[in-house]
Amino acid sequence: MTEMIEILLNPAFWVAVLRIATPLILGTLGVLWCERAGVLNLGIEGIMVAGAFAGWLAVYQGLPLWGGVAVAALAGAAFGLLHALLTVGLALSQHVAGLGITLLATALSYYGYRVAFPKVSTPPTIAPFAPMEGLGIPVLSAQTPLTLLAILLVPLSAWVLFRTPVGLAVRMVGENPQAAEGQGVSVAAVRTGAIVAGSALMGVAGSFLTLSAFNAFFFNMVNGRGWICVALVVFASWRPGKALLGALLFAFFDALQLRLQQAGASTIPYQVYLMLPYVLSILALVLVARKAAYPQALMKPYRQGER
Repeated sequence: MTEMIEILLNPAFWVAVLRIATPLILGTLGVLWCERAGVLNLGIEGIMVAGAFAGWLAVYQGLPLWGGVAVAALAGAAFGLLHALLTVGLALSQHVAGLGITLLATALSYYGYRVAFPKVSTPPTIAPFAPMEGLGIPVLSAQTPLTLLAILLVPLSAWVLFRTPVGLAVRMVGENPQAAEGQGVSVAAVRTGAIVAGSALMGVAGSFLTLSAFNAFFFNMVNGRGWICVALVVFASWRPGKALLGALLFAFFDALQLRLQQAGASTIPYQVYLMLPYVLSILALVLVARKAAYPQALMKPYRQGER
């Protein structure tokens, strides 16, 4: 108990929580936009890998850091456009298309790395984003600008989603595309736009890993974060504010298990600590998901003129 109190009172612990949560916030917002429009995007894992690689490679080739973020967003948007073509344009299975995007984006990224660096055994490094030391807020001052961007995108997404005509159109096509079409809304255009925008956020989430958390690209660095984002959207009941809370909750458990391992409780196998954030997150998901009001048209392909 004493070790737990010491961990929770240490500012470095909360710095780690916010840092771990940043790619989850961005990725969860990306999934949220797709699903609010009625499309499940299981391509997030591969899109995050593509964003991580594309952003890092762009900076390594000479672009500024924010240019790398933009390249990562464009890479995510490109795969999002492909996903939209398959699921909206051709009305194919959203599950199969999403998994295909994940496999394609991951394979292309790894292949691109091997082509760009055929004889390199150690990943080349770049100069990543520096902490924002001038903010004056202890936990935020230790973070990079991408963390601040992720936090600011939460209220911005909520405002757009619930206070603007664009957000209304997205929610309409996710709830009742027939009614949206009856009001003159192009279901295909709105869904495509939401998928592209959401996938761009997923690409930025991946770029955080190579441009902020680390300074290099290496295989398996996304490590399932995309699948966590898919689950967090359900936990958040498809609301940006709750998405932030869910990302922070998972990051809290993840940072806690790392600190508990370092504390050296030798009587407990380290595998218990590794599974702790996932078990606790699944428990929280089960408790919340039973009351979650999901978009009624989620995962339901729509063809113009159908009733």
